[in-house]
Amino acid sequence: MVNITELRTGKFFEDRDDIFEVLNYEHLKMGRGSANIKLKVKNLRSSTITEKSFISGARVNEVHLEKKKVKFLWKDEASFNFTDTGSWEQFSLNKNQIGETAKFLKEEEEYEILFFDKKALSLELPRLMEFSVSETGPGVKGDSVSNVYKSATLSNGMQISVPLFIKTGDKIKIDTRSGEYVQRSTFKQKK
Repeated sequence: MVNITELRTGKFFEDRDDIFEVLNYEHLKMGRGSANIKLKVKNLRSSTITEKSFISGARVNEVHLEKKKVKFLWKDEASFNFTDTGSWEQFSLNKNQIGETAKFLKEEEEYEILFFDKKALSLELPRLMEFSVSETGPGVKGDSVSNVYKSATLSNGMQISVPLFIKTGDKIKIDTRSGEYVQRSTFKQKK
């Protein structure tokens, strides 16, 4: 058991038979009363994000999860199939466990999966991923004073907003937490 005040962003804990990852930690002190701890958490079993409040003296079970490098193989109607890159053991996660991260998965790419009691809980994506732009309209200069964005379709089918200078075929980096454009990928031409 660990005091709730010892939790920080990125830590894992168990509460009412569910395992949570702390996404945001806020300590609130109100006048004479006791302090409240407000947490934004992700339920690793259902991939839902909620807020939880605790009084400062509360205790929860801290959980230590195992991370394994895996390679995404394929998906079918009910599951996403992976192989452990160390043992080559194959396993699958269902759509609820994958959640919104499904749109970022690329076959044959490596990811990390969190395990608890030898059961796969959730998939962790890298913060930035590279995709190619499969379709976008032309950029028209001079229409605005500030940053202007246009719609683009990526190789995975996602629709996002990109700056005017991005063209069809460009490789761009996407923030997997927000699904937003970050930068155009740099590349080196062969001599």
